[in-house]
Amino acid sequence: MRPLVIIGAGGFGREVAWLVEDINRERATWELLGFLDDTKELHGRVVNGYPVLGDLSWAERERARGVAAVCAIGDPKAKRRLVGKARRAGLQFASLIHPSVTMSGRVEVGEGVIVCAGCILTVDIRLGEHVALNPGCGVGHDVFINRYATLFWHVDLAGHVSIGEGCLLGTKATVIQGVTVGVWSTIGAGAVVIRDIPPHCTAVGVPARPIKFHAG
Repeated sequence: MRPLVIIGAGGFGREVAWLVEDINRERATWELLGFLDDTKELHGRVVNGYPVLGDLSWAERERARGVAAVCAIGDPKAKRRLVGKARRAGLQFASLIHPSVTMSGRVEVGEGVIVCAGCILTVDIRLGEHVALNPGCGVGHDVFINRYATLFWHVDLAGHVSIGEGCLLGTKATVIQGVTVGVWSTIGAGAVVIRDIPPHCTAVGVPARPIKFHAG
């Protein structure tokens, strides 16, 4: 089994540890060493049966070349920052796909991708680096989800949708066919996106409309 660490010992990190356990029940794949987290109060503690090994400097101290990592951080900007630190520390990235996921052989999966239980991905889909799909997401044909994007529970994307780099889609958001969500934008929980959303904004409602813009 290949050694693996999870970056982030919060809620999503604990869920990803469970995902790893489910993968190993199907086929022994990963030796989960524990978590890496910047929260000093967690260092040395055990979280859901796995130790918090320290922060990302652990990889440098342990010369952890060959150890795989996955970044279990929902916030896209924080995820991008931590992925950069992990790369500089010498960690390599794994992609984790839950055994219950229904996915065709025509899905391109970038490094560091997390696809949680119950997701359905059809055909001719591209998932960029460090994309995270929480449980129950549906992704239709010809969808592109760019790097660092996070989809929370039960997000549905129809065909030919494009999700920009660093986007965050709230629980049960829906994006209809052919729509583009601009880079680093946030779609609120339960929103229905029926037209293109500009970059660097927060959009909410039915139909979804931008309510504020923020710096890139």
